[in-house]
Amino acid sequence: MPARASTQNGMRNGLSIPPFTDPATVVAMAVDAEAAGWDGVFLWDHMQWDTGLGLDIHDPWVLLGAMASRTERVRLGTLVTPLARRRPWMVAKHVTTLDHLSGGRAVLGVGLGVPADTDFGAFGDPEADRERAAVLDDGLELIDRLLRGGPVDHQGPRFQVRAELRPAPVQQPRPPIWVAATVPYLQPLRRAARWDGVAPLGKSAVPTPDELADYLALHEQPPDWDVVAFQGPDTPAADYAAAGATWLIDSEWPVGDWVADLRARIRSGPDG
Repeated sequence: MPARASTQNGMRNGLSIPPFTDPATVVAMAVDAEAAGWDGVFLWDHMQWDTGLGLDIHDPWVLLGAMASRTERVRLGTLVTPLARRRPWMVAKHVTTLDHLSGGRAVLGVGLGVPADTDFGAFGDPEADRERAAVLDDGLELIDRLLRGGPVDHQGPRFQVRAELRPAPVQQPRPPIWVAATVPYLQPLRRAARWDGVAPLGKSAVPTPDELADYLALHEQPPDWDVVAFQGPDTPAADYAAAGATWLIDSEWPVGDWVADLRARIRSGPDG
């Protein structure tokens, strides 16, 4: 069953959860979120993060499958999967399986990924933004074709694939693809405009509503495009709606007693 649209300011309300704690706790957060009226639950995607914190980091796709089996309404996906360190055909298979398991509620969020040293360089993958962006662009083209079904003959600069993945996803022509972009850079915004949505991030903090509006004005927005805004502290939701956001995302930095704090906010609901 598709997630219902929130009536608050015309936006949907979602959560971006770092899966950096007990897996059962993360799944329970999704169950609580659906009961409390949230519209979407999305997971961070990391191999490592701040290695000095000693966090237990779990795979988002396994957790999303468990969430799908425990929920009926909320949208489920990643914010965001660093496509440059995952094989695109495996990501397409993950998304398709999640879409079937959830009854058509999967969303794929992608981006370059950070931190480049602990999530890429530590495993022998390229750290340079330009190199990872080239892999991201070719990977996106390939995933789009694989998710649409039918035979695929992709001869791109990074990937050469001849395949036909079955089954096709539940959502047609495919599940939505959201692309992260860093304010104020134009090229990531142009990339996102080729897909179904943009998730603007700041270099050191989430963009303010004014920064979001100025950034979106740099490029013409496609029709029916999702703008996924991350809510800053003490900033009214209405300000993000006025700036052009269609989704407003609450998240929690994984330090201190973050699990208890996030669970309390989840249970209070998006209007709490």
